[in-house]
Amino acid sequence: MAYWEWGAAANPHVIVCVHGLTRQGRDFDTLARALAPHARVVCPDVVGRGESDWLAEPLGYQIPQYAADMLALLAQLRAQAPIAELDWVGTSMGGLIGMAIAGQPGLPLPAPLRRLVLNDVGPALAWPALQRIAQYLGRMPRFHSIEQGAAGLWAISSSFGPHTPEAWLALSRPMLRALPGGDWGLHYDPALAQPFQAMTPEVAQASEALLWQLYDQIQARTLLLRGQDSDLLTPATAQAMGERGPRARLLEFPGVGHAPTLVAAEQVAAVQSFLLEAA
Repeated sequence: MAYWEWGAAANPHVIVCVHGLTRQGRDFDTLARALAPHARVVCPDVVGRGESDWLAEPLGYQIPQYAADMLALLAQLRAQAPIAELDWVGTSMGGLIGMAIAGQPGLPLPAPLRRLVLNDVGPALAWPALQRIAQYLGRMPRFHSIEQGAAGLWAISSSFGPHTPEAWLALSRPMLRALPGGDWGLHYDPALAQPFQAMTPEVAQASEALLWQLYDQIQARTLLLRGQDSDLLTPATAQAMGERGPRARLLEFPGVGHAPTLVAAEQVAAVQSFLLEAA
């Protein structure tokens, strides 16, 4: 598993930032730059994405495998330098992995999870949004240029909210990989789609019950970010998350759906303030 690291490697305050389903660790470049003077920031490419290897067995592309990988990563980071404070920022799928890590008190973490940022995700995921994602997941178009690739990504990502052309191009570049012949393709294993498309409403409902159990066991202070127009995290779920478990503090961003990219200044400032404010 590849990861991108920012800040001093000896800094005992570690912030792990984990991306969404079809994304990769470079999504956090802007946020990581803001946090790097204060912490060691680690942004992994979850297996099957970015610079990480692909799994031989596609059914492994699920939260339990991802959580186990993160425990291995944390053990490696601790072997490199002491960890006194541990925080987590998770966008969509990265937030679900964060709930799996934070919601199981017996896990061998190098330090208790202190603060948790859940970016537009909760235990209950709206079924129509999952169906929307399934429509494009695993389809691997070819692009003749990075600019064309960025335009293609925008066609399925406009719910991320307004971005300048420069900011969108910077977000899109790491999403593309060079193909033989000079074209560009998406960076992830198309087999990611197999377990996702096998999901049924019944399976989703059973997963939701388990995720609420995990959420209710979280001890870390929790910030819940929500795109005001999100189709994945409903207002009712966000409200429930503020009333049970860690009683997440809710912050919504207008003009944004699923999910905030944490590039806009006000989004970066919100996360930075929460992670760096005094206890």
